[in-house]
Amino acid sequence: MTKVMYIVFMFLSTVAFSTAQNSTSFAVLGGLNLQNLTGKDELGAKLDNDLITGFHAGVNAQIPIASEFYFQPGLLFSTKGAKNEDGLFTSTYRLSYIELPLNLVFKTVLGPGYFMLGFGPYLAYGILGKVKNEGSGGSVESDIEFKNTIELSDPLSTTYFKALDAGGNIFVGYELNNGIFLNFNTQLGMLKINPKDNRNPLSSDEKSIKNTGFGLSLGYRF
Repeated sequence: MTKVMYIVFMFLSTVAFSTAQNSTSFAVLGGLNLQNLTGKDELGAKLDNDLITGFHAGVNAQIPIASEFYFQPGLLFSTKGAKNEDGLFTSTYRLSYIELPLNLVFKTVLGPGYFMLGFGPYLAYGILGKVKNEGSGGSVESDIEFKNTIELSDPLSTTYFKALDAGGNIFVGYELNNGIFLNFNTQLGMLKINPKDNRNPLSSDEKSIKNTGFGLSLGYRF
């Protein structure tokens, strides 16, 4: 939770600084996530997962830095994950993050509002996780445990991920003069979120799992 508090502190510090700037605006937003877990398995083969739906909700600040350019930090609660179908069994992974996007935004007048194009890095920290395994005999749901290293003594029945995630995102959107806006974004994780597995050290370097996905946000700026 210390890293979660650090992410929140970074956002609040940026907001506190931005209140001293002219023309700074704020927004509330939420929307749909289409997420996947991509990469390679223990043998180096490409993961064959399917997208799942999730959601995000939060706030952001928009700080002018030059004509038509803005710095836009945000703080979101965002759900991610993937679905894997392997013969008679289906596993659905759902991960919940506190996320800090730090975007540079180009915003220019177009028609009755503004066209927006933004890009930048994000930092996220996992706080909750569930995996649901379904088969002909029924379904079982269990908690995901966040840790950086899986030890020899850790149970085989538990699913593990690293809590810390980071990557890049890009979005395009439109904002009306009344403050209502719609954004479409895509996100690419750049950190492996699978822990080092001391139970199988020879395959740990081959395995690579990363968050990727798309999102649609509806918000209001004031």
